[in-house]
Amino acid sequence: MTLERRQFLQFSATAATLPWLAGCGDSASRVSIDTSLPVGPFGKASTAEEVTAGLDLSGRTALVTGCNSGLGYETMRVLALRGAHVVGTGRTLEKAEVACDSVDGATTPVALELSDFQSAVDCARQVIDAGLVPDMLICNAGINTFGELELVAGIEKMFVVNFLGHFVLVNRLLPAMQAKDSARIVHVGSSSGYTQAPAHGIDFDNLRGEKHFDAQEAYGRSKLANALFSLELAERLTGTRVTSNVIHPGLVKTNIARTAPGLIRTAFDLFGGAIAKSPAQGAATQVYVATQPALQGVSGAYFEDCNPVQIGGEHHMFDATMASRLWQEAQEMTAAYLV
Repeated sequence: MTLERRQFLQFSATAATLPWLAGCGDSASRVSIDTSLPVGPFGKASTAEEVTAGLDLSGRTALVTGCNSGLGYETMRVLALRGAHVVGTGRTLEKAEVACDSVDGATTPVALELSDFQSAVDCARQVIDAGLVPDMLICNAGINTFGELELVAGIEKMFVVNFLGHFVLVNRLLPAMQAKDSARIVHVGSSSGYTQAPAHGIDFDNLRGEKHFDAQEAYGRSKLANALFSLELAERLTGTRVTSNVIHPGLVKTNIARTAPGLIRTAFDLFGGAIAKSPAQGAATQVYVATQPALQGVSGAYFEDCNPVQIGGEHHMFDATMASRLWQEAQEMTAAYLV
């Protein structure tokens, strides 16, 4: 095969990933820094270590979901490095233990299978019983199935894992967190929430695939749900010492594409490093929002590249009415597992 032929095939493979990965990448033309909120010196290339340089998190507790790989692992590593006691969750206790044992600092492994609401209940109970109520709760874990419709308890799987599992966990931990001097909840969302979600936002009449299923839209819907969850939670927390914000980490070279079709997975493995952030850079925004002193009291905001941003165009990221309805629907879906 000639060099030109190989280059063409490589380019074609990379191009094929773009529709799937666009929502995970940058949307610079659609966003602008929100100068009404504190703006820091960090940006797209900053790392989690850089945004926490000089911070002493001793005496504080963090809970990071999905600690065993990618952004979750780097987030746990850096928070522990800065002195925080980190509760790291994995789908199994073994996965969490391996990850926790591999970092320096104080860590506690806990099992959390987000597709199982009882697991979220058990995780919260274990954390509270151990006296490890978090000052920082980072809802990091997530999936992208890339494939056919999968249901969990009759509900589309990405919506369950990326949103509803965390909804149960947060609500179970919230009363104990409100009793602390201050606490922060950080939801890991995505620009997919405004680039890939259904045009009319959360399609409440299609959460079980009643009408049609599109994997890109389903992923975007789950990430829009994270943003709306954060927005409604911030509203409900008004006047308390707990804040809620959502972030987009950027397109990051992690294993989230492991379930993608072969061409997309191969292209991302080959060329992802050239267009994507490293995990150290990808974790920066969620670590920054969880720890930065200047953000004390900031709630209901959306962050990209370590800064609060506003989004242009048509989207539902700050749709308060939709956020309120989503909360009510989530309560109905998970009622048996809430406090």
